[in-house]
Amino acid sequence: MQRICDFTVSSNMQIAKRVFQMKLVGDTSAIVNAGEFVNVRIDGLFLRRPISVCDVDGDELTLIYKTVGKGTDAMSELKSGATLNLLTGLGNGYGLSLAGERPLLVGGGVGVPPLYLLAKRLGGKCKVVLGFNSADEVFYEEEFAKLGADVTVVTVDGSYGKKGFVTDAVDGDITHWYACGPYAMLRALAKKLEGVGGSVSIEERMGCGFGACMGCSIITKNGVKRVCKEGPVFDAEEVIWHM
Repeated sequence: MQRICDFTVSSNMQIAKRVFQMKLVGDTSAIVNAGEFVNVRIDGLFLRRPISVCDVDGDELTLIYKTVGKGTDAMSELKSGATLNLLTGLGNGYGLSLAGERPLLVGGGVGVPPLYLLAKRLGGKCKVVLGFNSADEVFYEEEFAKLGADVTVVTVDGSYGKKGFVTDAVDGDITHWYACGPYAMLRALAKKLEGVGGSVSIEERMGCGFGACMGCSIITKNGVKRVCKEGPVFDAEEVIWHM
């Protein structure tokens, strides 16, 4: 059930290079599953900005976003007490019942946030691989560890954690894998873990955010699907991975 309501910013701080954590207070009742997203209205801009839900605790909502344009730049300037209008209850989210005994969670950059709520819902009983370009981009390693997860951090330049890509830190000894991040990362994971059930959160540019405009449509093995409505989470085997 989707809801449009105002939230009050309680904190908004930078936690890594160009990455901010915003906590808001409001009606979170429409947010049900890990992997859902909200659409944020920014004053002066026509389109809302889709942001993944990082955490929900009572009436407190945590969003993590990267400053990449006018909308997110404006969000980074908001102070405690500011009001944001959010469209909530968007997207299908991850299926917890698929996890099995040895689930793997893989996040790349700003694809990390939705996996935090997933790990929380799994009781921390999971292996987590977090991928970043460099040490100054790393965030939420400690937060995942506090949940009880087995955390590995990978950086492309080797300035922190294991050097390489997330695919260098995963193996097939898992019952199901969940991932969110850049398309190339998801494609590489799907290839390496072929035959192992996986759930991927696809990132696409969105117009409306609730399935009306068809702007975020992708072609899958089961036909055309909207990332904002039928997704953003898809079965990795269903996605047609393009080079």
